[in-house]
Amino acid sequence: MEGKKGISEDWLSLWMGLFIFILGLGLFVGLDILGWGIKTKVWLDITQALAPASGTLKAMPGITSLFLTYLFMLIITEIGAIAMGVNVGRFVLSFSLVFWISYGCWLLGHFGYIAATDAGKLGIGWSLKLTGEAGFIVALIGGLIIGNFFPKFSDTLKEATRPELYIKTAIVIMGAGLGVKAAEAVGLASAVLFRGLCAIIEAYLIYWAVVYFIARKYFKFNREWAAPLASGISICGVSAAIATGGAIRARPVVPIMVSSLVVIFAVVELLILPFMAQWFLWAEPMVAGAWMGLAVKTDGAAVASGAIVDSLIRAKALAAQGINYKAGWMLMTATTVKVFIDIFIGVWAFILAVIWCTKIECTGGRIQAGEIWERFPKFVIGYVITFVLMLLLCLGSPGILKTAKAATGEMDSFRVMFFVLTFFTIGVVSNFKKLWEEGIGRLAAVYVLCLFGFIIWVGLAISWIFFHGVKPPLVG
Repeated sequence: MEGKKGISEDWLSLWMGLFIFILGLGLFVGLDILGWGIKTKVWLDITQALAPASGTLKAMPGITSLFLTYLFMLIITEIGAIAMGVNVGRFVLSFSLVFWISYGCWLLGHFGYIAATDAGKLGIGWSLKLTGEAGFIVALIGGLIIGNFFPKFSDTLKEATRPELYIKTAIVIMGAGLGVKAAEAVGLASAVLFRGLCAIIEAYLIYWAVVYFIARKYFKFNREWAAPLASGISICGVSAAIATGGAIRARPVVPIMVSSLVVIFAVVELLILPFMAQWFLWAEPMVAGAWMGLAVKTDGAAVASGAIVDSLIRAKALAAQGINYKAGWMLMTATTVKVFIDIFIGVWAFILAVIWCTKIECTGGRIQAGEIWERFPKFVIGYVITFVLMLLLCLGSPGILKTAKAATGEMDSFRVMFFVLTFFTIGVVSNFKKLWEEGIGRLAAVYVLCLFGFIIWVGLAISWIFFHGVKPPLVG
């Protein structure tokens, strides 16, 4: 849902993420620029739920912090909307509604009976122990309700319903925090990167070929449909389907239909797989993280599922065996795997463009190397910049680690909010009835067969091969 002209969402997410990252670096020179960002705590008394991210600003009322966060995010996204050629007035209204509904869901997810990992500390007898990340699920459900039962209202939200923009911006910001975590445990981080790269190469070559074969052989799709479908199901959902469609010059309806399916099934996976992982993979947390990256399609759903599984398994390990893993490592694994997949989208699109031009369409046209750059997801550049810069800073000057943690903690206030917006807007765009009426039943049959028949389980097997026995570091 990009604007009719101007900058793309992919480029915009890069610049927005880097802008927040640069502001966060102010702490290194004594400037607390982002400390007013909102931090939400588990609550029974809602008046105690809100606080600024920086402890030095604890005198600031939480509601003031929340309003400043809204205002800041409205301004930077509005500038982006102008750059994309979006109607300014409609965007302001739409984003304001999306923000406040999303935050309401996030706040509800922090209610003590839902989120508290230690009910006794809050003086209550029980809790679902889902941690504050339960707010992501509440936001997703809220979006699904609006998208499927209140179509007129969802149309009002349309201008700001941009899950890909939000999640890509969040990933750019998240790179900084993961860089600090990597500096704290260099050996483990290196293992995650290497194993993640190996895992996606193996999965890539298996997934795509099998899905393409099934679509052609058993469901009789032509190449125009089979190739984007194979990319959408097996690689990285929406981005891969669109890139593949462009590479083979498919009609616009093809990647759009495939992308619609991707969103629907990403929601299904998001609601199921993290809880399956908590049930039988809680003793193998890094396997669970890699599985989310390999099995769950779209950047938003994959990274979000990594965040959920990170909180669920940490809570389960603590309750079952008293093992207190550091937060973020399962999320880092899922994100690393997904980012490697994103990197390969551009390469794969280029390969398909060459094959289609020289072997299938036989136009004899010359393929330019610039196709790779055109298809390359630009937000990945931002993720790499923030990750590598924070990693090198912390490794070069171990004494700044405390400041780095504080800085990335403040950046995380905005990373979390972009995550919440992602969950909510994924739900809003998932209008199941409308998509079914568009005639995607046969495509859905291929998707169900391939995704639940072998992709999820092959992904689990590959995750086990590369991450079995690898554990996150412990707290303290």
